[in-house]
Amino acid sequence: MLRHPALDRIADATRATAWEGKLWLVGGCVRDSLLGLPASQDFDLVLESSAADLASALFHGGLSKTPPVIYARFGTAMLVIEDTKIEFVTARRESYSQESRKPEVEPATLREDAQRRDFTVNALLQNLHSGEIFDPLETGLVDLESKLLRTPLDPASTFFDDPLRMLRAVRFRHRLGFSFAPGLAEAIQASASRLAVISAERIQEELVKMLGHPTAPEALREIQALGLAAQFAPEWDAMVGVEQGRFHHLEVWEHTLLVLKHAGHQDLILSLAAIFHDVGKPATRMVDDAGNTRFFGHETLGATMTAEILRRLRFSEDTTARVAHLVKNHMRLGSSPTFSPSAARRVIRDMGEDLERLLSLVEADTASLRPGVKTLDLDAIRNQIGRVAAQTPRDQLESPLTGLEIIEFLNISPGPKVGEVKAWLTEQVLEGTLSPGDKEHARHLLSRFSG
Repeated sequence: MLRHPALDRIADATRATAWEGKLWLVGGCVRDSLLGLPASQDFDLVLESSAADLASALFHGGLSKTPPVIYARFGTAMLVIEDTKIEFVTARRESYSQESRKPEVEPATLREDAQRRDFTVNALLQNLHSGEIFDPLETGLVDLESKLLRTPLDPASTFFDDPLRMLRAVRFRHRLGFSFAPGLAEAIQASASRLAVISAERIQEELVKMLGHPTAPEALREIQALGLAAQFAPEWDAMVGVEQGRFHHLEVWEHTLLVLKHAGHQDLILSLAAIFHDVGKPATRMVDDAGNTRFFGHETLGATMTAEILRRLRFSEDTTARVAHLVKNHMRLGSSPTFSPSAARRVIRDMGEDLERLLSLVEADTASLRPGVKTLDLDAIRNQIGRVAAQTPRDQLESPLTGLEIIEFLNISPGPKVGEVKAWLTEQVLEGTLSPGDKEHARHLLSRFSG
């Protein structure tokens, strides 16, 4: 039986009341518990009476320090108990219009409520008091045992009601190791354009959940193949089938998915950078006179495209800027035959807290090249960066003189000249001809600079 301190308190508080035996856990927490997966902290309780009345009674009974948040239109209420959000849901049926994802709602039975849910395995119920498992659709337990993802109603109807369920179908299939029921993939392809009514924020949330699991490359491959990616990131479609030449054994899209696999799933910014690092290649591809495939400037164009896509999906400006910066810089470590101390100082200064992410991205990219291709000596690069960072922290990689000190020493007025001089001194620090913080040597160099 699924146990949690918040659930135990609700069960105890409702014993010997009209709610005893009539409260049912539903959704992923029941599914995952039956599959033996780690306990979910996402709890939904469904009942055939008023969810708002129950949540209010529990609040007044002292189970929560804050009053419930009630969504009267949908018959739901949310209460925080034992630092855990609990969603209370009045069993309901829903109807949708062509243009909207906002349903018309009316009270219903547990079976009717189950029919409106996304998949049969997510419609299984567990009684909060007795632990009894109830399969209102009479197919959920069989589908769970068979590891089959099936919609309660005709899939076209289920996906029409909430098109986000198409992305969820792909995520669940790969995360749980399930198969699609017959006709489900075809229904997704036929309904893919319906995703246009879903907000960018909800699509972003699903994408982030996909990226947080080791099966992300397989899930992304499938959402592209089913036509879902075209609805929010058509740039991915443009990457499919783009050949890359002798250093690669995979076309751009498959190479990208392999880079994502090597990058791992623990860091969202790194995962996003892996997905978009070569997004600029289709538009920059050319074949030179010697027959070599080139992608000149793809990292610069890719950074611009990445920022556009992430803003379209309503990612934060911080995440957008950092991912785009990684995309723009992913080629810089291999831009010269040797990785000098000067190059190390520059990358330390430019990448800041995302330096390790850049190194990880380049490692993942390098590991995804054609086997046998000579690649960067990343160990040497890491060692060089480590030596330079130990000698010169990033916050010292700047002009030893402030703007005011430059004005006083050169006896000039504030203006663009001051910025030019300060940039020149910073360049001397990066080149290693001026030690960080050495004001005396900086003034000596300025005497020559101004002379």
